[in-house]
Amino acid sequence: MILNIMLVFVCGLAKHSPTPKVTAAYAVFIMAGFVVYHTFGKGAFSAILTMAAVIQCLATSLLAMQVVSTGSADGVSARALILDAVAFACRLSSTTWLDGYLPTDVTGDWVYQLLEICALALTLWLLHHVLVNKRPTYNAEEDSLPIGGMILGCLVLAILFHADLDDKPVFDTLWIMALYIAAVQVLPQLWLISKKGGRVHGLTSHYVMAMAVSRFLSGLFMWHAREDLTCVEWVKGYNHAAYAILGAHAVHLLLLGDFAYYYVKGVSKNGLSCSVLPTISV
Repeated sequence: MILNIMLVFVCGLAKHSPTPKVTAAYAVFIMAGFVVYHTFGKGAFSAILTMAAVIQCLATSLLAMQVVSTGSADGVSARALILDAVAFACRLSSTTWLDGYLPTDVTGDWVYQLLEICALALTLWLLHHVLVNKRPTYNAEEDSLPIGGMILGCLVLAILFHADLDDKPVFDTLWIMALYIAAVQVLPQLWLISKKGGRVHGLTSHYVMAMAVSRFLSGLFMWHAREDLTCVEWVKGYNHAAYAILGAHAVHLLLLGDFAYYYVKGVSKNGLSCSVLPTISV
């Protein structure tokens, strides 16, 4: 029954979209999510974290489709991609050999990590194309939001408020640093959109929203597991790790509030090919 609902959803997208490649991408990843959740995860709730990784891969794939199909890096923020790459690398430094922040079902054994590695590889490929192959089309002047301070700030916060699920302070810190960077990763992309007068390519908007859905699913998992998010308490009886982790997810979703409204409005009116949104302020 779930499979039928998913197929109906994809067919509905196809009817409203003159871009069959986009519909095909959604179809492939919806089917992949179905297989991951029901075949590997056996329907376990913890597999929702792996589903978040599936959607994260979809987001990066959609951005890659934009660069390949248009032959241009116009509207793509290299700074957002750099933040993505740093977040993936920090997270993988923990999840490839430690179990503290992984799904408890079988998808946490290798599927989750494989999806994150694929997303990192695709992000690095995109960065190369934006900064080297498609450099003449890259909006370097508009993509000007400083990210060095963001990375440093995320590191400081991670040192102060990391959990202890890995029981290794360095890697606990790197994992939550990745979470904080992922929370603010959208800012350079929104900055670039605002500098371009609110005009955004359809696939870029799908990329931003897919990342938001991924963050939502990850946050849902963390909310469910909040009692297990332990730490060395700064104040006795106050588990700052749970608040820090859930707060990071909330920040990402709050940053996308306006964008989500205009995205839904645009897709409902023009289908998946919508390419113009009202001005977004950052």
